[in-house]
Amino acid sequence: MAEARRDIQSLGWEHTPEMLREHVLKVLWHNARFLSVRGTVAGKRNESATILAFLLPEHMMVISVKYISRRPMEKLVLCYPVKKKHLEQYRQALPELEVINAGQEGIADALSEADYFVGHAKVPVDWDLAVQHGHLKMIQSSAAGLDHCLVPSVIASDIPVCSASGLFANQVAEQTLALLYGVVRSLPTFFRQGLNREFVRRPTDDLHGKRVGIVGLGGNGRRIAELLAPLRNTIRATDFFPTNKPENVAELWEAERLVELASRSDVLILALPLNMSTRRIIGSEVFAAMPKGSYLINVARGQVVDETELVNALQSGHLAGAGLDVTESEPLQTDSPLWGIPNVLITPHVGAQSRSRVDDSTRFACTNLRRFLDGKPLWNQVDKRLGFPHPEVMYCNQEEIKQSS
Repeated sequence: MAEARRDIQSLGWEHTPEMLREHVLKVLWHNARFLSVRGTVAGKRNESATILAFLLPEHMMVISVKYISRRPMEKLVLCYPVKKKHLEQYRQALPELEVINAGQEGIADALSEADYFVGHAKVPVDWDLAVQHGHLKMIQSSAAGLDHCLVPSVIASDIPVCSASGLFANQVAEQTLALLYGVVRSLPTFFRQGLNREFVRRPTDDLHGKRVGIVGLGGNGRRIAELLAPLRNTIRATDFFPTNKPENVAELWEAERLVELASRSDVLILALPLNMSTRRIIGSEVFAAMPKGSYLINVARGQVVDETELVNALQSGHLAGAGLDVTESEPLQTDSPLWGIPNVLITPHVGAQSRSRVDDSTRFACTNLRRFLDGKPLWNQVDKRLGFPHPEVMYCNQEEIKQSS
């Protein structure tokens, strides 16, 4: 700032009252246009500088060239399908960071040099090495599930990890209803008939009035309950933190009452996180407790279900059907028995898909990274031991993010 004072003394700066000087400098500083420069600055390689300028009615005046670092700019590494407009959005919101669009093909190499990470690596990456390098300051997942990054070294570190919990609750709830309506109304059976040009009436079931159990009442589970409530369903749920029960949920129980919930549900909807305690938690005991002719819907993670036991429950006729947006291995193997079971509806993990998903993810990540850099509380910071945000931590939704950006 002292440089700025010296460079504009020709404008009569020395005759300006001190309080007015400070005000003018603050206005110029916060409304300046920043241009980050990498490479050789004043003959010194690998230094970063910022050219500070402000726009007058007729021309651009450079106030100063100010060194801000004696090492390269911190790196923000992205690993989700962004476009040019999203990269520009990051650069506008976070001008102090170098934005690197690594993508799935480049993330394995780029991650070790990242200071900040946004995305979801779907290829093998070395999180241990990234932690050891000591650069990584924050991880922002573009998904609600965090099994892709919550490895032991990340959990043990002081690196904050944030999820996209609740950001795509509308889409997940819509997918849940699509799967649920599909299996209750026997759509897989009618789809197969259509391929053979058969016009044959077969039995269907009713969704109105059924007892619905939701396993996991986080952002997605709560939105699912909201959409089901008008159908006059009795909704019960379990959660790790059974607090703040919504009016549309009749009973909210501790997670340990899962089997009891299953026994009192005509439809069991899975919306719980995947962690060590939930892996294959939906197995033979849960399926045996479910009433004969009931349905399973999974919009959580495939690994929370023991798939062998699910196949047994379906093939025996104990379960009337299942709607699966996720499977234990993805893509689902072509020889899986699930493909051939008549009333099973499978979608390829598209529950959170949306026309605006990348736009919403980018807006959210820009907001959260800005909050981190400004020292403000983070959206959706997870308890890394649990694998999801604690209810007391701020959850986000699309409307709140739009208002804050």
